[in-house]
Amino acid sequence: MAVLEAIALAKFYGSVPAVREVTFRLEPGQVLGYLGPNGSGKSTTVKVLTGLLQPTRGQVLFEGQDIQSDLVSYRKRLGYVPEEANLYPFLTGEEYLEMIGTLRAMSPTRMKTKIGSLLELFSLFPHRHVSLGSYSKGMRQRILLIAALMDNPDVLILDEPLSGLDVTSVLIFKNLIQAFSARGKAVFYCSHILEVVERVCSQLLILRKGQVNARKGVARKPSSAQRGTPSKNSRGRHHDIHDLVRDLRDVSVFHELQEDAFQ
Repeated sequence: MAVLEAIALAKFYGSVPAVREVTFRLEPGQVLGYLGPNGSGKSTTVKVLTGLLQPTRGQVLFEGQDIQSDLVSYRKRLGYVPEEANLYPFLTGEEYLEMIGTLRAMSPTRMKTKIGSLLELFSLFPHRHVSLGSYSKGMRQRILLIAALMDNPDVLILDEPLSGLDVTSVLIFKNLIQAFSARGKAVFYCSHILEVVERVCSQLLILRKGQVNARKGVARKPSSAQRGTPSKNSRGRHHDIHDLVRDLRDVSVFHELQEDAFQ
């Protein structure tokens, strides 16, 4: 059974169609890329999938049930990174994540462990007591990623998740997505950047003017982190995640923190 399924989704704003007859199935362990230019209907689709908007026509099914029948239960199983990082500027990074964990009814012990591990993984632990209003765009984006991952969701919906991230955070994120799908979780990855989507997704949907114009399977090569050996370029310098994560120089530390993220 598909984890998430869209059936003939359509969304109109007045008489203007934003999404038209979009259909797809998201299977366990699949990373589905949703690719299209700006204004093609990607973010509208994401808002329908998360229940923020109701479709004009069609259905979104989670494990065979219409999400509109029980949005609260559905959202408990969902991790979501929106396109815009609209956070509460008066909260610290740690306070914001504690609020998210409380809303998700996480136990205090598990919440503290997950927040600490993910803040460390994304190099935000030293900044955990700083207000979000003082964070850079990339730091706020990392907080959104942590909030989406911290309760180990069954489905992860990402709307331009790499916006503002530095190269180290991008590589950490890609590695986490691969680990996430390897554990049978499903990922819906929305972007307008083909190169990034091709690297992390197993299948692509190409959207144009609100309609799916093409479907493409993607053969992904295993990353050097997955193979367990670092890769090098022709000059002998390492270019995989183990060398670029400066705060996690010991490879075993990175894997330990990555494992903590999925407990």
